[in-house]
Amino acid sequence: MLLCFIFTFAQQKDSLNIVNKSFKFKEKQLILPASLMVLGVLANDEFKHHIKNFRNENFPNFRTKTDDFLQFAPHVLVYAFESAGMKPRTDFNNRAAIFIKGELLTLGITYVLKNSFNAIRPDGASLSFPSGHTAFAFSGATLLAIEYGENHPWVPYVAYGTASTVGFMRMANNRHYISDVLFGAGLGILSMKVGYWTHQYRWKQKKSEKDPLISLYLSEKQ
Repeated sequence: MLLCFIFTFAQQKDSLNIVNKSFKFKEKQLILPASLMVLGVLANDEFKHHIKNFRNENFPNFRTKTDDFLQFAPHVLVYAFESAGMKPRTDFNNRAAIFIKGELLTLGITYVLKNSFNAIRPDGASLSFPSGHTAFAFSGATLLAIEYGENHPWVPYVAYGTASTVGFMRMANNRHYISDVLFGAGLGILSMKVGYWTHQYRWKQKKSEKDPLISLYLSEKQ
């Protein structure tokens, strides 16, 4: 009952207060994802084997499926935070469009690269480069950080901290090399940012206080 009340209150509040703020392209926004992707390429040598050997020597029997579920956490938090009353940057419809574009780009490029390189995983399986779990987690983290980071500076730390944990777990599970994880992280961040940069905010929006019909109604009531 309490959760239902919170959700209803949040939805009513957002329907009045959400004003879309476009996330405009700036060259400096390329630094982080590009750096991670370049590091991923550069680490695709003996260095990645040193990391693998360190893992095998110190915790060879480590196994967990937590990363299979944790990769979805940033995406879930985008809507959980809104339900709890936190104000996102973008209304539901436009955010959904950005979400879909960003994830399609992330998953599409990951699929093409995996099948193009056909790299071998640390455990001997194929399709290692880049890490799909990591790319997906970081794309969600970017969505979460952009939507709430301006009003809640702690959110990006939670978002990227969660995504980084997924990346570490992929290496600890012996499913990916550090090169796969670094490149996947950069790819996820860049893909979601492209989703924002290319969005035109033409999807139907919820009513706001700036809506002309509401403004006219309020002026007549006064």
